[in-house]
Amino acid sequence: MGPRFDTKQEVRNEVWNLLDSRQAVNDPSAHGRIPDFKGTEAASALLSSLPEWQSAAVVKAVPDRAQLPVRVAALEARKTVYMAVPKLATPKPFYLLDPALLTGRPLDVAATGKGAAGHAPTVEVDAMAPSDVIVLGSVAVNRTGVRIGKGAGYSDIEFGLLVEAGLVTDRTLIVTTVHSLQVIDRPIPTAEHDVRVDVIVTPEEVIRCVVDSRPRGIYWKSLDPEKIAAIPALGARQGRTMDSRS
Repeated sequence: MGPRFDTKQEVRNEVWNLLDSRQAVNDPSAHGRIPDFKGTEAASALLSSLPEWQSAAVVKAVPDRAQLPVRVAALEARKTVYMAVPKLATPKPFYLLDPALLTGRPLDVAATGKGAAGHAPTVEVDAMAPSDVIVLGSVAVNRTGVRIGKGAGYSDIEFGLLVEAGLVTDRTLIVTTVHSLQVIDRPIPTAEHDVRVDVIVTPEEVIRCVVDSRPRGIYWKSLDPEKIAAIPALGARQGRTMDSRS
């Protein structure tokens, strides 16, 4: 185990540099994004072998390119998939990908950001079904389940919105698919609003983590006014919270 990281950005830079040096991503560089790692299809296939996945009816998945095979696999298995609208920037911040409504459309197209925008309706948080599995993208993750994204915070906000709407239960499985080089054996800086994962899936292995707590909702103190103003669902939720306290 190496020295402790002082900041999340140090973790990101180290992992991005490592992925680039090993030519482990499909893009010219891993930097600045959720890495589209080589082996995404294998990781998706391994995730699909898990009993929790096989019994799931509803999957909430990130829109990143690395998790496209997961979204396609879910649709092929006739699971309902929810995927965030870019930057959660609309009052209905999630696409509803219902395999029953995608008949005749290539699923590997419908499950992309552009494809969803053309083929899937958007829904408000309160209109969603509870999630059986939540799939996150990560820049880095360790074996205790602590993960970090690219720094925008959208995955944590999405999770908070789902929790506050009662759409996450103790049985909801939280998963990330990553390259083995993204799994590190050092502590990662974390905050109370950060979502930990129950399972890490690489192209080669499934790592089950012991997670003793999850964020309980939206942590308003961690959000600046500009972020709240840019995400209509946050503003609406904040208004309800204030009304309930008045």
